Amino acid sequence: MRKIRPRSAGAAAGLAAALLIAAPTASAAWSATPSASDTGRRIHQHTEIIQLVARQTHSETLDAGKKGLGPGDEIIIAEDLYRDGKKIGDHSVVCTYVRTEPGELQCLGTFDLPQGQITSQALLHLPAAATVDIAITGGTGDYRSARGFVHTVPAGTHTVPAAVTE
Repeated sequence: MRKIRPRSAGAAAGLAAALLIAAPTASAAWSATPSASDTGRRIHQHTEIIQLVARQTHSETLDAGKKGLGPGDEIIIAEDLYRDGKKIGDHSVVCTYVRTEPGELQCLGTFDLPQGQITSQALLHLPAAATVDIAITGGTGDYRSARGFVHTVPAGTHTVPAAVTE
């Protein structure tokens, strides 16, 4: 195992993140039209923007197979999540190299927050762009119906996109 520089993981490490989600709530701002799979009850949803700062606490790469960087090698990153300077959760992500020339990483992550967890997934192309949108794939607790995206920005940047995927 060897440590990696945060830049080699591109947008996956050391970034501020805005979680843009649509989640159920008792006091909804609006109601969504029920899907065909709904059992006839109305689903109440709202859009929530959660702005967090992620500070990397640990990263390692795993060299699987042949010595040196290749498909199947992994980057494992752990981050603390902060809001207004107070630690409120954790984020972990595992990225697997799909290709090395050009670099492509399949990344799966989990945000662990006081009200539940939010899962995410992305295919990152290296070098990664300064901002990256990562799909929210689900959640638990208050975020059990979460969907939308995580918009990552470099630390110190406080921009949130105008559009939210519902």
